[in-house]
Amino acid sequence: MPALVLLGAQWGDEGKGKATDLLGGSVDYVVRYQGGNNAGHTVVVGDQKYALHLLPSGILTPECTPVIGNGVVVDPSVLFSELNGLNERGVDTSKLLISGNAHIITPYNVTVDKVTERFLGKRKIGTTGRGIGPTYADKINRVGIRVQDLYDESILTQKVEAALDAKNQMLTKLYNRRAIAVDQVVTELLTHADRLKPYVADTTLVLNDALDEGKVVLFEGGQGTLLDIDHGTYPFVTSSNPTAGGACTGAGVGPTKISRVIGILKAYTTRVGAGPFPTELFDEDGEALRRIGGERGVTTGRDRRCGWFDAVIARYATRVNGLTDFFLTKLDVLTGWERIPVCVAYEIDGRRVEELPYSQSDFHHAKPVYETLPGWSEDITKAKSFSDLPKNAQAYVKALEEMSGAPISAIGVGPGRDETIQVNSFLD
Repeated sequence: MPALVLLGAQWGDEGKGKATDLLGGSVDYVVRYQGGNNAGHTVVVGDQKYALHLLPSGILTPECTPVIGNGVVVDPSVLFSELNGLNERGVDTSKLLISGNAHIITPYNVTVDKVTERFLGKRKIGTTGRGIGPTYADKINRVGIRVQDLYDESILTQKVEAALDAKNQMLTKLYNRRAIAVDQVVTELLTHADRLKPYVADTTLVLNDALDEGKVVLFEGGQGTLLDIDHGTYPFVTSSNPTAGGACTGAGVGPTKISRVIGILKAYTTRVGAGPFPTELFDEDGEALRRIGGERGVTTGRDRRCGWFDAVIARYATRVNGLTDFFLTKLDVLTGWERIPVCVAYEIDGRRVEELPYSQSDFHHAKPVYETLPGWSEDITKAKSFSDLPKNAQAYVKALEEMSGAPISAIGVGPGRDETIQVNSFLD
């Protein structure tokens, strides 16, 4: 009954797409369990590069069934655009399943997201403006629209009316915007119903039956641990739970069925959007990491903030997710540095702190305490085993493993699907 959770152990953008795709040939189902089209995964297959935003990475593996779980919020226009793009490139997307309980990102959710973020000015969170947060807010406020609602026009109309009662008051009286018409929204949503219907399923039942039959199911988080609504750097977080517990609620599978939890770690650290970032670099090293690593958001197009590896964050991710393994990505980006700093602790008000502070204020004022490790200059992109790596690269990986609290079972040495060193099997 191998059920694996694969998630980001930093602020996202760690290379989850490559890791999921690497495992895709060995698993039967790949499930997105949270987030929406605010997450971006880049997968390189041969000489082809695919940018996925909403679809599970398993969509690129013919033997795999990709699933969008109930914890995901779905913008139908984005979904169909992404499906069309893959179909045009010869990718078979017919096996996709979408939970009938997943919530729909409506046009008014996108409008509210954009106007409220602009209204915050310098206090803005740094959202993608795609309606993700307002859709999750509607879900919690019990005025959300679910995929299944598209198949009962009367219920759909009632729910849109209920949602717009308060939103139109806010838009017109607070933001000086035009009110949104109920019938216009209902009509637009219904245009997606027929095309969505073949994909809609009771995915909770499908996945539990699959696990009972001995199938391998991989649960894929959309963002990273430090963006979790409960366990991240609040309020600079996403609106859902990309941590391991979110896989259970976002897919409808009990925690006793999870057999392994894999954290994706970049060999350095990046972040998109606002919020504290202790190891962030503002010098030529930071610019070099950005340039060599191609650090630009897949979904947002924004440059990522770059910094050295932060072992405090890695230990925290191990703790709150119960990580059993790490997949270390982009080790090749560090080739060429003579010395590589690694953050092993923080200094806060003159105190050395080795665990992530629960206080947002303390974390905001945290200064990194570095240890410096010797670098390497040899090309590692052709390495096929751990022993193929230069001695200093091996020492760097072993040091990160010891500091982070879980074994590193795979190492990315290049962007390609085959440019990965597998140290231990995730499926043992």
